[in-house]
Amino acid sequence: MRKLFFIAVVLSTPLFLSAQHIIGINVGNKAPEMIGKSLTGDIIKLSDTRGKLVLIDFWAAWCRPCRMENPNIVSVYQKYNKKKFNNGEKGFTIFSVSLDKAKPSWEKAVKDDKLDWPYHISDLKGWYSKYAAVYGVRSIPSNFLIDGNGIIVAKGLRGPDLETTVRKYLE
Repeated sequence: MRKLFFIAVVLSTPLFLSAQHIIGINVGNKAPEMIGKSLTGDIIKLSDTRGKLVLIDFWAAWCRPCRMENPNIVSVYQKYNKKKFNNGEKGFTIFSVSLDKAKPSWEKAVKDDKLDWPYHISDLKGWYSKYAAVYGVRSIPSNFLIDGNGIIVAKGLRGPDLETTVRKYLE
C-alpha cells in the first residue's frame, strides 16, 4: 500500500508532466516564446500565431543556403496558409527570425524573396541573436515546426520534407 501511494504521489508531481508542458527545443516540447521587433518596428510575439501550424525559420539575407531554400518555403506558405489542419489549426504561417546585423539587407531580402507573411523579427545581432541562443541555433537555415498549441512537432525540415510534413497535418 505504501509503495502504491508513493508511486501515485510521484507520478502526479510536475516533474512527470508530459513533455508537451516542458519549454524546450526538442520535439514534444513547448516552443520558447519569442518577442521582437518587426521590420516596421512593431512588437510581435510567437504566441501571436497561436492556433496555426507554424514554421519558425531562422535565416539571414547573407546566407546563400537560406536564400536558396526561401522559394520552397514561399511555395509551401502559399499552398497551405489558408488550409485547415487537424487538431484545430487554422492555417499555416511562417515566423521568420533573421540573423542579420543590418536592417536594410534584411528588409531587401524579405522583399526580393517575396517573404509575404506578417511575422518577421530580428534583434540585428547576427550570431549573437538572443533568439538563436534560446533555440540552440548553430547553423542556418534552421527551423522548427510547431502546432497550434506551440508544441514542436518537427525540426530541420528542408526541401520536399517541409511540404511532406506540413501535409501530414491536414484535416
